[in-house]
Amino acid sequence: MIELGSRERKQPPPAHVVWESLTDPRRPGGRPWLDLRPDEVEPRILHAVKPELVVWSSLWPGRPDDEIRFDIRPAESGCALRWTLLTPEGIPEQAVIGHLRYRLNFLINAQLRFSFGQ
Repeated sequence: MIELGSRERKQPPPAHVVWESLTDPRRPGGRPWLDLRPDEVEPRILHAVKPELVVWSSLWPGRPDDEIRFDIRPAESGCALRWTLLTPEGIPEQAVIGHLRYRLNFLINAQLRFSFGQ
């Protein structure tokens, strides 16, 4: 797999809470945060190890083989969450990579984070 982008940021809740939000973003009673655009699809869980790892399928139908890996580790007053965008195929144009990285960063480091009140 080829890495197209990665970013780590702290999240306010503990690792197990972030893990649950990533493995079941639409669970009843959960915090709504995964607002997909019309050109995006609901991710499937490809692999998960509680509370440290979640791997999603691609959000983009035009890039069905991409994967999004989330590494979660305890950190001071919460956890650290790293997303990594991976592809098995050739590297797309920089504009495409920029768009994909922007969307992941927005969903994870804005929407998810804001759902926890930060």
